[in-house]
Amino acid sequence: MATQAARGKQLIEEKKFDEAVVALTAALKESPTSPAYLTQRALAYQRNKQYPEALADANAAVVHAHKRAKKELIIDAQVRRGVILYNMERYGDARAVLDIVKRMNKDVKEVGTWSTMIATKVKTLGEDHEKMKVTVKEVPDLDMEALKVGESGPTTSATNGAASAPTPAPITQTPVDKIRHDWYQNNQNVYLTLLAKGVPQDKAVVEITERSMSISFPVAASDATYDFSLDPLYAPVNVEKCITRVLPSKVEIILAKATPGQKWSALESSEPVAETAPKADASKTDSAARAVFTASAPSGPVYPTSSKSGPKNWDKFGDDDDEDEGDATNSFFKKLYSGASPEVQRAMMKSYTESNGTSLSTNWEEVSKGKVETLPPDGMEAKPWGK
Repeated sequence: MATQAARGKQLIEEKKFDEAVVALTAALKESPTSPAYLTQRALAYQRNKQYPEALADANAAVVHAHKRAKKELIIDAQVRRGVILYNMERYGDARAVLDIVKRMNKDVKEVGTWSTMIATKVKTLGEDHEKMKVTVKEVPDLDMEALKVGESGPTTSATNGAASAPTPAPITQTPVDKIRHDWYQNNQNVYLTLLAKGVPQDKAVVEITERSMSISFPVAASDATYDFSLDPLYAPVNVEKCITRVLPSKVEIILAKATPGQKWSALESSEPVAETAPKADASKTDSAARAVFTASAPSGPVYPTSSKSGPKNWDKFGDDDDEDEGDATNSFFKKLYSGASPEVQRAMMKSYTESNGTSLSTNWEEVSKGKVETLPPDGMEAKPWGK
């Protein structure tokens, strides 16, 4: 998950804090007790002014850095913790935490800047002010810290120690015209984020099928419903492994690729997906193949071909009872076509028909770029049909 962590760091620099949280959350799924990842996500939350979430991550980062006895990780986590406490106006706690960092390394540049800002607050408020109280410990008690920031439960899971999002106060929904989405992928999954705050978790409806996905939820400012859909998806997904999360600041959808390692060039496919019955046997597969073809042509056309049996009727291609060319080669191509994906079937049909039966390709990415030229065998010449 180092790639997702690096992406999260880059997104923070680009001030895309919601996206950064998504990327770092993906990294933490694989390494839930990583102090570095927790500290980075705390920074993303802090920059996005989500201070309770930021503090939960920073506290967890300190705890796990101490468990690893890594001085640099402890310092980084404590600095982030101190800055977040300052932003929460817990100035006494912020000063106490930054004093811990000074004790460990007096040359940390950030400490001097924030200590000066705290000193200014002390002059304004006085040492006896409520905000100057010190309630923190060097190594946080995560359950107690959760209560201080208004959470209803602990900030870590007993099983993996990763910081969980606190229960937020009600927030205003993102206006419909401001809602946008972002996505990225790895070999196994496609990660889609709908950047919409305040989506009602109990009223949001997410539906995922093998080739489609939709999200809908009511808009508080009106009687309307917001709808977002992708149909068809670029490629099939494994519905049982897909994950949906409705969070206070966004909706996260993790689409598990049905074909791991397949690269998606977009979220949606530009090609329509024909409705086909499940593959129970070879005859049903053949029907599905014809359905893909007839999506763009109502009836199966007959094209000239170099086959000794004459023109090929594509409506019958692959049928078990089509024995016009009952040799081993024809049987091989029938099996290849019947067991192929819709994309490979399209490539085979397009290359075969456009080349007048002289070429057969299974590479749709190559075939889709233009017309497949006729390539007659050596010693033969291609002529227009009927001449």
